Amino acid sequence: MQFQSQQLGSMIQTQGQSTTFSFSDYGLENFYDEMFTADGQVRPGYEVFRRRVEQISREDLVSRQHAAERALMAMGITFNVYSEGEGTERIMPIDIIPRIIEAAEWARLEQGLIQRIKALNLFIHDVYNNQHILNDGVVPRDLIESSKCFLQPCIGLRPPKDIWCHITGTDLIRGDDGQYMVLEDNLRCPSGVSYMLENRELSKQTFPEVLARTGVRPVSDYPTRLLQMLQFIADRPDPTVVVLTPGIYNSAYFEHSYLAQQMGVELVDARDLVVSGGYVKMRTTKGFQIVDVIYRRIDDTFLDPQTFNPESLIGVPGLFDVYKKGRVALANAPGTGVADDKVIYAYVPRIVKYYLGEDPIIPNVRTYICGETEDCEYVLDNIAQLVVKEANEAGGYGMLIGPKATAEDHDLFRRKIRENPRNYIAQPTISLSRVPCLVGNGAEGRHVDLRPYILYGEDINVIPGGLTRVALRKGSLVVNSSQGGGGKDTWVLY
Repeated sequence: MQFQSQQLGSMIQTQGQSTTFSFSDYGLENFYDEMFTADGQVRPGYEVFRRRVEQISREDLVSRQHAAERALMAMGITFNVYSEGEGTERIMPIDIIPRIIEAAEWARLEQGLIQRIKALNLFIHDVYNNQHILNDGVVPRDLIESSKCFLQPCIGLRPPKDIWCHITGTDLIRGDDGQYMVLEDNLRCPSGVSYMLENRELSKQTFPEVLARTGVRPVSDYPTRLLQMLQFIADRPDPTVVVLTPGIYNSAYFEHSYLAQQMGVELVDARDLVVSGGYVKMRTTKGFQIVDVIYRRIDDTFLDPQTFNPESLIGVPGLFDVYKKGRVALANAPGTGVADDKVIYAYVPRIVKYYLGEDPIIPNVRTYICGETEDCEYVLDNIAQLVVKEANEAGGYGMLIGPKATAEDHDLFRRKIRENPRNYIAQPTISLSRVPCLVGNGAEGRHVDLRPYILYGEDINVIPGGLTRVALRKGSLVVNSSQGGGGKDTWVLY
């Protein structure tokens, strides 16, 4: 489906014969589009942006895109892709056409995310303490006890303020009907927030006048809010906060260093920390300093080789014991990964109902649990139409997109599912909503998801924006940066 631009009668700028940019050739192709309605009308939130962009020459818009890409490289905003045994450093690709969300729509998303985080936090706390939800049979006990992310040492644990998931990145998608759905919960070490922040800085350089006139809510105070939350869980005056990174070879190292710098706190690795005298201490040029709060960007089982993985070289021996005694706070709390499990995801609507007595405001995607006989048979019979995911993988790995895969791939995943059904779920293939992207000197639709970031401290705070991840390859549904995806700025309107 195509439609003609109604905003500009002429495509010729006064200066020279350079044509202005236009969305007139943009094809909807029967997907839900974030900018245009099915009959080609511009959605209200995009009106100001569309009018302004269609006054810019194609060459100027392309030049702004290239300038944004150069700025990303100059700022060192990169991530590592591990493939074929080698790590490759790349910039996170950006498309300068923003995703715009209107205020009323965002208000409902915010409400739904707060509801979900409340319920998940209560669930994690219950699972490691009274286990009411398991005793009542709402979530099968064997699913929890067989989860790779259920950590026995965390049984009986009471984190500061009873908060487990301090930082969450929840992945949202929209299908053909435009309804938002939760695709995934990320509660261990959610990444990508630095791209959200830098994409906004690039938008300020690329479309300063449009941002000013559109009324976009800011996201730049995220580091301040993050620091306030970390200080809150310490419950001590003027606490010492650090960011714990696995090191420079980690794929998200840029983000670790960026957030530490923005908060004005130390970035440390395992070599900088030691347990001494019952406390975690940081080596400094003036001697050892007690650490009160650790924002850890290390997976749970690598945190402490004495408690979890004895082969870990990036953890701090004795850290977990200090944590259990309440002498250091960790964000996120160890053990939160039990709610990251993609099989547990299928039970979140029941979890919300159990703890809050409410139906989920944002629904899940229909999910088939391969550990259940009837669902498993359906998945094996219909694998060519489904998306199959491993329970504890992330970043687009361990996943099969049935309609895009070969018959050999289908057979491989059937074997994997039969060998370990507990480790797999499946979902319908959803045609993700699309947003216009700059391709060549025109606009083409590309599929997107949305990862808002939620901070849980004194209150639950949903940052008004998030990282819109975009599948830059034409026709692709995989938005992960490690799989060829990129990012867009997300404008939430007042």
